[in-house]
Amino acid sequence: MTRSPEPPPAHVRAAFGARDAEPELIDGGPAWRCGDATIRPAPKPAEATWIAKTLDGLDVPNLRVGRPLRSTDGRYVVGGWSATKFLAGRAEARHDEVIAVAQRLHQATAELPKPRFLDARTDVFAVADRLAWGEETVPLDADLGGRLFDLLKEVQKPLTLSSQVVHGDLFGNVLFAGNAPPAVIDFTAYWRPAEWAAAVVAVDAVAWGGADPGLFKRWSHLSEWTQVLVRAILFRLAVHALHPLSTSQSFAGLERAAHQVTALL
Repeated sequence: MTRSPEPPPAHVRAAFGARDAEPELIDGGPAWRCGDATIRPAPKPAEATWIAKTLDGLDVPNLRVGRPLRSTDGRYVVGGWSATKFLAGRAEARHDEVIAVAQRLHQATAELPKPRFLDARTDVFAVADRLAWGEETVPLDADLGGRLFDLLKEVQKPLTLSSQVVHGDLFGNVLFAGNAPPAVIDFTAYWRPAEWAAAVVAVDAVAWGGADPGLFKRWSHLSEWTQVLVRAILFRLAVHALHPLSTSQSFAGLERAAHQVTALL
């Protein structure tokens, strides 16, 4: 049985100005709404502080960005928790709009310097990212994505795109609320081309979001699109093969998306 997430303790809520707010779990967690604040675990303080400082100064036209909240003594991280202003909305199957959000967001992040913490990350997603770009070699479970990873690796071609700071996990992290501009949450930093971040959204949408196969073709005007799609598929295949909770059932959608990408080559 999966253990329920623990809410932020009282001293953390008080530090972020939500002393009397009753924590409300958001979409299964791990983030909690506490009044006007969203409080989430921040197990990596350096990364959480960088994200907070970056989002605090980021202005993106027609896009809501969760502004970080400082604690009463000026910190961005308290006891392993960070906070942002609560943003209303919910994730919806508006996949083309999410890719358009990625384009706007990454125009705004294009000039940011590379964060120092990225090269030190060793989580499953960071390792999978480096595998997809040929920067690391790790054995992958053949039945959970490794076999297909090896096949697709053979169709890679060199890219000329420049890397920058991107949000590498926008699928499910763009919220829509009536006529309000879309909102971006849970910024997950990567140092990759902006086109790759858009391709990850497209792959996720086709694999798990019910997107129609035409999504890949509708964004084919983006630079070196088929090759960033290949790297996006390789990334997700590597994550799937490395993740302890992956199953053969969860692989089906990803396998379908991979075959649709190879059909474009």
